[in-house]
Amino acid sequence: MKNRAYWICQVCGWGAYSAVGLWFAVRAVGPQPGVIAGYILFFCYSIALTHLLRREIRRRQWLGTSTRHAFLRLVPAALLVGTVDSALVVAFSHLLPGNAATHFTKPMDMIGLWMALCGVAIVWTLLYVAVTAARHYRESRLHGLQLQLALREAELRVLEAQINPHFLFNCLNSIRALVIENPPLAQDMLTRLANILRYNLHRGATHTVPLASEVEVVADYLALESVRFEERLRVQVAIDPGAGGVPIPAMLLQTLVENALKHGIASLPAGGDLRIHAAAEPDAVVVEVENSGQLAEPKAGATQVGLANVRERLRILYGERASLHLANRNGGTVVATVRIPRSA
Repeated sequence: MKNRAYWICQVCGWGAYSAVGLWFAVRAVGPQPGVIAGYILFFCYSIALTHLLRREIRRRQWLGTSTRHAFLRLVPAALLVGTVDSALVVAFSHLLPGNAATHFTKPMDMIGLWMALCGVAIVWTLLYVAVTAARHYRESRLHGLQLQLALREAELRVLEAQINPHFLFNCLNSIRALVIENPPLAQDMLTRLANILRYNLHRGATHTVPLASEVEVVADYLALESVRFEERLRVQVAIDPGAGGVPIPAMLLQTLVENALKHGIASLPAGGDLRIHAAAEPDAVVVEVENSGQLAEPKAGATQVGLANVRERLRILYGERASLHLANRNGGTVVATVRIPRSA
C-alpha cells in the first residue's frame, strides 16, 4: 500500500511538472517531435533518478541519523540528482532532432536549467523526508500503543490468574467436609462449582461481563457458602434493572463477596447479614457489598490479595474513572463501594 502511494505520487508529480514544461515549450517552438520526445524522456529519467535517491536514503538509513548528519547527506545527494537530470536534458536536447538545442547552448541557460532542476530535486527530497517522517511517527505511536495494550493484556491475565486458585481452594475446602457426611449435598455443591468454573472459562478474550451474569455466578457461590455457614449467613440482593446490562470486570463481584464473608461474617460467632446492591447512574454503575462487622487492622501475614487485585484491575481497565472504597457504616457494618464507568 505504501509503495503504491509512492508510485502514484511519483507519476503524478513528475507528470505534472513535465506537462507544464511541455506546454511552455510547445508554445515557444511549436509541437516538434523532438520536444515531445525530450519531455517524455525527462519524465522517465527524473522518476528513475529520484527513485535511486530514495533507495539510497533507505539503504544507508540517512533518516535514522541526527538532523545535522541527515542534512549533510541529503542536500549533496539532491544536488547530484539535479546535476545529472540537467546533464541529461542538455544531452537529449542535442541528440533529438528538432529539439531546439539552441536553448541550451549559452552558459546562462545551462546554469538556469541546473538551478531549476536542483531546486526541484531539493523540494522532492524535503517532501519525501516530511512524508516519511510523518509515517514513521504514526507507526511508532501505533507500535507504542500495541505494546501498551499487550502489556495491559498480560497484566490482566496475571491478575485474573490470581483470582481463580484463591476461589477454587476455598470452595474445595467446603466440599471436602461434606463428601462423607452428606454425599448428595456434596454433589450439588460440585455442580454449582462446575457452573462457576464453566462461567470463568467461557468468558473468552474479554475481561468484562454484564453485571447480571456476575450476580448469577455469585448466587452459585453463596449457595456453596451457605452450606458452611448455615443459618449464620443471611443474604439480601437488590439489583437495579438498569444496572444489569452494564459490563463490569469478570469475577469482581465474587471477589468482593468472598472478602466480605472471609474477613467479616466468618469471624462473627452469630454470623451476619450480607447485602448486595447495584444502582445505575447516567455514566456509571455503583455496586455495594455490605456485611456485618467492623474494619480492623490487618492481621500479621495477611496479604489482602483480593482487594488489591480488584483495585489493580480497575486501574488497568478504567484508569482513574473507577474506584473502590472500603469503610465502616453506622449500624455495625462494613461496605465496599465500587464505581465503574459505563464505557471502558
